[in-house]
Formats: sequence, C-alpha cells, structure tokens
Amino acid sequence: MSTETEVTVPFASAAAASGAPHVEVPVAYDAVILASFGGPEGQDDVIPFLRNVTRGRGIPEERLEEVGTHYRAFGGVSPINQQNRELKAALEAEIARRGLGLPVYWGNRNWAPYLEDAVSQAAADGHRTLLALATSAYSSYSSDRQYREDLARVLIDTGLGEGDDPVTIDKVRLFFDHPGFVEPFFEGVREAVEGWIADGVEPSTIHVLFSTHSIPTGDADRSGPRDVEWPEGGAYAAQHRAVAAYIMGRLAEEIPAVGTIGWDLVFQSRSGPPSQPWLEPDVNDRIAQLPGEGKAAVAIVPLGFVSDHMEVMWDLDNEALASAADAGLRAVRTRTPGTHPAFVAGLVDLIEERLNGTPAAERPHVTDLGPWYDVSRPGDCENARLGFLPAAAGLIP
Repeated sequence: MSTETEVTVPFASAAAASGAPHVEVPVAYDAVILASFGGPEGQDDVIPFLRNVTRGRGIPEERLEEVGTHYRAFGGVSPINQQNRELKAALEAEIARRGLGLPVYWGNRNWAPYLEDAVSQAAADGHRTLLALATSAYSSYSSDRQYREDLARVLIDTGLGEGDDPVTIDKVRLFFDHPGFVEPFFEGVREAVEGWIADGVEPSTIHVLFSTHSIPTGDADRSGPRDVEWPEGGAYAAQHRAVAAYIMGRLAEEIPAVGTIGWDLVFQSRSGPPSQPWLEPDVNDRIAQLPGEGKAAVAIVPLGFVSDHMEVMWDLDNEALASAADAGLRAVRTRTPGTHPAFVAGLVDLIEERLNGTPAAERPHVTDLGPWYDVSRPGDCENARLGFLPAAAGLIP
C-alpha cells in the first residue's frame, strides 16, 4: 500500500479514498466490523481492563481500584460485552432478512475479543473490503477518532493494510441524529411524561435531563471538523443539544400539554483531576437544583449511550436516582437503544447507505447537523496530548 503521505484517506476503499464528505457510489463491502469499547467479565479482569482503558495516562493504581468498585458491585462483569453479543446477533438477523449476505465480526478496544481478532479473522476468511460500525454515535476523540485510530493501528500492526491485496476499512457515518437511534429515546421520554400526566402531575413541574458522558472542555472544543465554528462544547455538545431539542419539540407536537416542560443537557461520569475543566453541569448537581425551581418529577435520559453499560447502571441508576430521591423528586431513567428494533434496523440502513452509495440528500436525519460525514474532515476530534495518529476513514490532517 502507498505510504500515508501519498494518499488522501489511508486504508480506504477506492470509493472513499478521494476524501469526499459522503461516498455516493456503491461499494461492494464483504464484511462488517462491529467495534466497541469492551468490558471485564469477571473480578480478575477488572484492574487489567482499567489499565487497558487508561494506558499511557499515568493514572495511579489507587484510582483504578476506586473505579473498579463500580464493576465489582456487579460481580466484576460489565454488561457491555453481553449487550454487544445481543446486538451482533440482532444485526446478523436483520442483515439476513434483507438478503445482504454480510458477515459481522465483533471486536473491542479494551477487552477480548479485541479489534485485532475481528479484523484478522475477517481477513483470514477472505474478506478485504470492510465496513466498520462503532457503538458510539457522537463526535469526540474517544467516541470517533480513537476508533478510527484503532482500525488503522490494527491494519498497520498486522500488515493487513499493505501488499498487493490489502484490507481496506471504511466507517459508517456517526448516527447521533439517525431516526433509528433517536426513536428509542423519544419513546422513553414520552412514556415517562404521559405516565406522570396521567397520574396528575402538572406538566410544568416535570423536567427532562438529557445525560451524556462528560469530557474535558478542550477535547469538546476540538470535536468535529476544525474548519467549522462550533459553539461552546464543540460538535459533541451541539449534536446532543440538537437531538434533545428534536425530542422535546416532537413531544410538544404529539402531546400539546407538555409545551411547558423544561429540559437541560447534563453530564456524568467525570474522571479527570479537579484542576482540569470538564463539561458541566453534572447530572447530580442539576437534580439538586430542581426542587428550588418548583419541579416535582425528573426524567433522566441516557442520550449519550447506546446501551445499558456501566456508566448508565452505576452513575444513573445508582447515583442519579439516589440524588433524585434525596431531592424528593419522582424520577425515572429512560431506556437506551440496546436492541430496539428501530435501532437495529437503523444501523443496517446505515450499512445499506454505503452499499448503495445513497446520495447525502436522501439520507435520513432528524437535525440540521446531519447527515454526518462518511469520511471525517481534516482535524476532526484531535487529541491534543497525542497529536494526530494514523486513522482510517478520515482525511489526513
């Protein structure tokens, strides 16, 4: 394969190699790589897993032990691997139903099965034109560019991206505003609000908190393409706010009485030192303020999460719901997409977009920010500490 400096998009299919934002010609992909974060599956796995997650960041062992208590409370087992097994099976069933004939290989960043295993097995099975689908919907280093770096690293380390018959890897667009991803969140908010109203709760006393993982403000400001002027919080916060606004606007249309319901974007799971600015407000701090604003009920929506993994089960189901109880609020944590039929169908729709070369103008999206790019733009989601490592599915910075 050509060296990185001689190509526009490293490790790309011929159709994506030009660097156009959207690939609008059909591509004959022969396999799908389901890429995810990974998680421990036993008490002995917890600390080695957390070392993988924090590698190179100088996190002391005592901090790892502190975070490890969250996993140990669930027997050392993160739910994410089982959720990915279920998602893989659901994707395979939907792909088969549509007659697409694409195998799905699953690999993680931080725990077995690793991405190296998935890509190597796909290559051993004779597949060369791969399409990656990461279980992250939004723009940020850890949710987008790091996955693309992982894919490039695997191709470099294994040598599969070189030679006369190289493996290529493209990636489906970020799906934060795809209808299939948004629908389960909307259904959860509607169910919570309708239930409270039916129970006599005044709509003006209901509040909705859309929660996502906090990240350092510097990382947030660098999320998204560098040639776009983003508001505070960068593309990461803008994408979440746009989806939340869509959900609340649609709710007001379907249930006119809810027009008085307020909402906020909040953040959770902060892990950095106190001296480093991270996105705020914290979900628990915002919950504590709600009684003083006359609120009686709060719906906590895990908008930044694809499934009920540890940050949802610990930080929301445990800590945030406890904060709501302390504040005297009625509270519910709404569902994540998981294997909701609309979500699974939506992911396969995204695969078919690339198989068919669907024009950008015909791609479904529920916010003005979409449809997002097939090929990441220059400088997208830079990691200031590491710089720009080789990354698949994006233009070289």
